[in-house]
Amino acid sequence: MSGVGGVDGVGGVDGAGGVGHVPASSANPSVWDARIRASLDRVVDEGRWRAPREFDALGPAGVLEHGSPVVSFASNDYLGLSAHPTVVAAAQSALTRWGAGSGASRLVTGTRPIHSELEEALADWKGTEAAVCFPTGFAANLGVLCVLGGPGVRILSDELNHASIIDGCRLSRSALAVYRHRDMGHLAELLAADPSTPGGTPMPTIVVTDSVFSMDGDVAPLDHLVRLCERHNALLILDEAHAVLGPDLPGAPRGGGGMEGRDRDGVQGGTVVRVGTLSKTLGSLGGFVAASCDIVDLIVNRARSYIFSTAPTPADTGAALAALQIVRSADGAALVRRLAALIDLVAEAGFAPPGHPSPIIPVVLGSEQAALNASAALLQEGLWVPAIRPPTVPVGTSRLRVTLSAAHTDDNVTRLLQALARLPRPAQPTPTATATARPATTPATTPATL
Repeated sequence: MSGVGGVDGVGGVDGAGGVGHVPASSANPSVWDARIRASLDRVVDEGRWRAPREFDALGPAGVLEHGSPVVSFASNDYLGLSAHPTVVAAAQSALTRWGAGSGASRLVTGTRPIHSELEEALADWKGTEAAVCFPTGFAANLGVLCVLGGPGVRILSDELNHASIIDGCRLSRSALAVYRHRDMGHLAELLAADPSTPGGTPMPTIVVTDSVFSMDGDVAPLDHLVRLCERHNALLILDEAHAVLGPDLPGAPRGGGGMEGRDRDGVQGGTVVRVGTLSKTLGSLGGFVAASCDIVDLIVNRARSYIFSTAPTPADTGAALAALQIVRSADGAALVRRLAALIDLVAEAGFAPPGHPSPIIPVVLGSEQAALNASAALLQEGLWVPAIRPPTVPVGTSRLRVTLSAAHTDDNVTRLLQALARLPRPAQPTPTATATARPATTPATTPATL
């Protein structure tokens, strides 16, 4: 998720097909009317007007608002669990037992047995003492950063971190420094600087990063991050929202998410706090933080995005719990293998580097118009791959952002690859960030450009 504009990739889509820019209806606009209208005009003048599009679908295939059948390659439902019969049945069961909403925040009367059951399962999955759920992943990052950060705390953040991390850092009022993307040398320099508080004591330091970056699909070098945080007694906050294929923390069994051979509280000399989402791999809605009991207790008592939000709905929570049980089963392992095989198919066609580590595959086209034209051409063929443009990504790196799901068929992916091959190539393709191959042990490579 890009730190440049901090907009989820699906939100950074072409607005063609939206309602467009509506003229002002007031003959004598107020100061605020004029201000808002001027801001809207700037969006239009910059060619960056966007609007949501209705997609009537259960899985990757569906119908857009005007009746056009399409296959979406823009969802983050990576394992297709949002439509899994077991997950849907669990949501329906929770809905029947507890109703549509939770009716209050968690600390009032909003906690249901299903919330506690999910949190226990998440902690076990992530190898931590405890976990706490939030209504969204965005709220989870705001909560954990505002609670653990603050005046007198230093945060070091990867430059391409997601908007929720960026906003959490800002709202925490911590001393903030941004290190170059995946640059462990730069991070080491910042950690070694070790600034002190006005009282002369060393300033506590947080290092925060996405484990998989949502605009480029590349991964954080977790081995190096863990070693650096151990050496400098820094707390590591790891947002694993897109980590359906990893990377795992050092010492964790593949796909287990745990910390074998390490303290369940964290790495030696420091602490790991794991932030995740219920909305992507698990196909439901919500976010969570997994950490030590003390950290979770502090979040429950201090995180405003937890305390002052209505609890996640029983249906979403029940669905997430059922999905997690599938992910940890043989059926879940088969879905992960299926997803990895589809990624390899795209790599074999030259649109991703070999061993690409995530289902997020950027096809960088350079100019905004080139990306919009490519997206429109694919849509004509019944393939929905939205254009991603500034401010979501840096100027000059507009792209198609392909996301794959285990629910895609071989025919879906073959059609996509054939259509991508027919797109015109840019005169001067612009590479973007590097991506470490799966598993994260090979030299960095660049994403595909047409």
